[in-house]
Amino acid sequence: MSKVVKIAVTSIITLLVGVVATLIIVIYVNEPEQASGEQSIDDMVSHSYETPEVTTDIMDNRYVQVQFQVIADDNDAIDELEKRDFQITNLLIKELAVMEVDDFQTGLDDLEETLKVNLNEIMTEGTVTEVYTIKKILQ
Repeated sequence: MSKVVKIAVTSIITLLVGVVATLIIVIYVNEPEQASGEQSIDDMVSHSYETPEVTTDIMDNRYVQVQFQVIADDNDAIDELEKRDFQITNLLIKELAVMEVDDFQTGLDDLEETLKVNLNEIMTEGTVTEVYTIKKILQ
């Protein structure tokens, strides 16, 4: 082989190794956020919707006031949630109407999960990833 061919082959191999190394670095730098499946706090704030305050009675003729922060996977889902605020209020009233005081005081995790599941059933744009209780008053 001539000296020119050896230099060309060596240059091509070096270039290929550099490209492969760059691709591996780019893939692994972006992967940790996707692998965990969790949103960063900045994403959560930018993809969050605060429900209206809901005041309603529960089974034992007492009143509750609740409000939730709903986290979605993208801005399209947030836009849809804003349009569906009346449905969110309706879902909450129906769920709270069958709760007793003990359920309300200790079962907020269940209520958050139920709200998340019910919202995802009616959503057409994006999905709800988390629901957090941000206000809870029992009267």
